[in-house]
Amino acid sequence: MKKRNIVIVIIFAVAIAAILLVPGAAKQGAGGSGQTAAAGLPAGPPTGTPGVTVAAGSSGGKNPARSQRPATASTFSVRTEVVKLGTIQDYLETNGDIVVDSTVEVNPYASGKLVSIRTLLGSKVEQGQLIAEIDLSTPGSTYALNPVYAPISGTITSLPLAVGSKVGASSVIAKIGILDANGLQASAKIAERWVGLLRTGLKAVVSLEAYPGVKFAATVTRVSPVVDSTSRTKEIRLSFDRSDDRINAGMFARIKLNTVTYAGRLTISENAIVSDSTGDYVYVVGQDNTVAKRRVDVGVTVDGMAEMRSGLSEGDIVVVEGAAVLTDGARIKVVADKVVVP
Repeated sequence: MKKRNIVIVIIFAVAIAAILLVPGAAKQGAGGSGQTAAAGLPAGPPTGTPGVTVAAGSSGGKNPARSQRPATASTFSVRTEVVKLGTIQDYLETNGDIVVDSTVEVNPYASGKLVSIRTLLGSKVEQGQLIAEIDLSTPGSTYALNPVYAPISGTITSLPLAVGSKVGASSVIAKIGILDANGLQASAKIAERWVGLLRTGLKAVVSLEAYPGVKFAATVTRVSPVVDSTSRTKEIRLSFDRSDDRINAGMFARIKLNTVTYAGRLTISENAIVSDSTGDYVYVVGQDNTVAKRRVDVGVTVDGMAEMRSGLSEGDIVVVEGAAVLTDGARIKVVADKVVVP
């Protein structure tokens, strides 16, 4: 028994001596993987270099795989546009009607009953032509018809009464309009807030429902001197630059009225402008394919084209598509320049 105890003590002593005399033994795991005991620390030195510890995150000058490489800058694909001198045309759009410029009302000379109408709406009549007949007779008197003649040559634009109607000296039996080259006009009512822009001579384009895509050139020839107190509008009349048989009285018209022309202005696409809490800016492209953030003062903007009052010069190249993701100094690749049709 004593011998057995002595053997156990000797084996235990030999094991302790082995641990103390061999420095790398404490670092060998059960599987010989070379990992340190502390969880999460990087692997220790490879077998054969005992006692050398590499600090976490450091290459120690001997581990290229662990060296920090500089991040590659992102390149953004964009479209660009050249800042140019151009003209911006401001305008108003409104609805109106095709009307007869000159109209004459036809009235009977006395009171009676309208017994016949001798013309049709839209018919052309000559001065002195019979228009209608009025029965002036009263009970007990001799039956007699009073003829009503056209006072001028023109076209019948209105027949407001029906046969059998009672008429007087002030009744309107018909309206005759002069529908020659200058006889038809476009009439529109403009809201009071825009009357300061109105004047004779303004150019316009008139579109008609009956002829989609066809544009009729016109010019403002009359501006009413008063504002209607009920509708708060002012009437304008536009004469067509040339006569056209397709234009008929009573047609519905859409009118695009050119108001203010801004000539000789630096212009770019409105898409180039980015806004933040401090104002408006654009990204200007440099020769090294990087962009610079530049503050701008934006003027009038019409149909996607913006006036640049300051901040840009003619010939500058600005980003018009893709600006939202850029930052100052970002590197770009131009996909294709945006072509602006003047």
